[in-house]
Amino acid sequence: MAPQLILHNGKITTLAPGMPEASALAVTSGLVSAVGTDADVLALADAHTQRIDLKRRRVIPGLNDSHLHVIRAGLFYNLELRWDGVPSLAQALAQLKQQADATPPPQWVRVIGGWNEFQFAEGRMPTLDEINKAAPDTPVFLLHLYDSALLNRAALRVLGFNRDTPNPPGGLIARDAKGHPTGLLIAEPSALILYSTIAYAPKLSFEDQLNSTRHFMRELNRFGVTSVADAGGGGQNFPEDYAVVKKLNEEGHLTVRIAYSLFAQKPGQELDDYIRWLGMTKPGEGNDLLRVNGAGENLVWSAADFENFLQPRPDLRPLMEQELEAVIRKLAEARWPWRIHATYDESISRFLDIFERVHRDSPIDQLRWFIDHAETVSAQNLDRIAALGGGIATQHRMAYQGEYYIRRYGVESAKRRPPLRRMLQTGLPVGAGTDGTRVASYHPWTCLWWMVTAKTVGGIVLHDEADRLTRTEALRLYTHGSAWFSHENDQKGTLELGRFADLAVLSDDYFAVADDAIRGLESVLTVVGGRIVHGSGEFANLAPPLPPVSPEWSPVARWGGYNNSQPAPPPHAHTPVMAADGRVWETGCGCGA
Repeated sequence: MAPQLILHNGKITTLAPGMPEASALAVTSGLVSAVGTDADVLALADAHTQRIDLKRRRVIPGLNDSHLHVIRAGLFYNLELRWDGVPSLAQALAQLKQQADATPPPQWVRVIGGWNEFQFAEGRMPTLDEINKAAPDTPVFLLHLYDSALLNRAALRVLGFNRDTPNPPGGLIARDAKGHPTGLLIAEPSALILYSTIAYAPKLSFEDQLNSTRHFMRELNRFGVTSVADAGGGGQNFPEDYAVVKKLNEEGHLTVRIAYSLFAQKPGQELDDYIRWLGMTKPGEGNDLLRVNGAGENLVWSAADFENFLQPRPDLRPLMEQELEAVIRKLAEARWPWRIHATYDESISRFLDIFERVHRDSPIDQLRWFIDHAETVSAQNLDRIAALGGGIATQHRMAYQGEYYIRRYGVESAKRRPPLRRMLQTGLPVGAGTDGTRVASYHPWTCLWWMVTAKTVGGIVLHDEADRLTRTEALRLYTHGSAWFSHENDQKGTLELGRFADLAVLSDDYFAVADDAIRGLESVLTVVGGRIVHGSGEFANLAPPLPPVSPEWSPVARWGGYNNSQPAPPPHAHTPVMAADGRVWETGCGCGA
């Protein structure tokens, strides 16, 4: 059979050991069927083969985010004003005002994560007065990472918050001298107050959720993402909240491969959740575009150590061991893999004690279980994870929270958080990702830039040069490395014979641009299983059509998603800058670094 598609005249990075570079690639039935020179590959074509001249552009395997809340994000994407990548607070507030004016009641304006104040030229957060001035009548919920949220007066009215409103479980309502809520919600000790408050805002209709999810997937395709391991999420119930992606899969509209995990929802009822789900589905159920991966990232709520570096490290209650061990034993007996959220080494030590006990009765070293995040994991616990056959899915959360980490734990501690180089030296399976869309941006090139430069979005360099990754190492973690976590490392992540034809043609050469230009890269042509799912610039005519954004007043219709129109601003006068000797010079940002 002749290939259906041939890409030629390119600079193709295959990440395959036998042929790391090529100029042409052929696709047959969704798989890579030939890799080599232009002459050899073009000779395979017939009259029906589509040929695309890459004009010497760089091609990489499709990016695979090892930890992205893609299903939940898709349900809400069209409702959200994204400040991801916006270079100035003035611009962000102008967007907020325009969107508030355009948003009909009873809808809210939501700025749900993916940004921080250090990205802004002004180097500061918006004030409540500025938010109320921009949106005096339309409710606004502005989420800052997972540590706090700002609500305008209109949102407080809709919620009914007043001086008599008690603090909800897991958080604090900031109040003025007379006891009236100011609009600031503080996640202390957990983010439950943030989850529960945004849940009051209206949702999209099912038809608009279908549209929203398609537009979010196209946004991911825009940056070369072709696969995602979905980590579940608060309020993301199975099977109800999976109906949208299942329908899109049935209709042939999925443009990102999704391997999803089931996230326990109700404290105290987690074991019941998993017992029910074990009888409903199983890992691997589905197809190559949408399939069950396992359990997590929340296995039990008592094990949640939220990564809020503005607060002290949470000391998990003794109840955690009993609850988590019951769930892990049930999963191990059923041969289900799992993922578990863990920020701190102290939590990881306690989790591993449980995993080691379970392993003695029901071996887990072939299940491909893994730790998510692991910012402060120790060398000793890396060895313990390796001995049990586990892996680590790491994300660029420190790019958004590095300044806060330094404020609490100091410069020296921040230098190897997370210890990427040590993870690789240990031989652990490691995958890269973002933890988008709330606690960090879903933007993959910020993650790749962070792994290579060790910079925060505010410009602080966290790691010594020896602990940073090369561009090839970083790319490998974001492609083939992440495929291990969904049991697909023999199917994707490299461009070699018989693998999925998932790839991205880049706007500039990842291996040649300046370090800080990595964040400005996009895909001009994205292919999933040999199917073109995105095209721009000279390849725009190849892009499949999308229905218009709905509802028509959606922020996505006006501004799109990640703001990639300008490079990130240089370190500004309000950013604490790390000097060559490792000291941090405080210049007025107020972060206390």
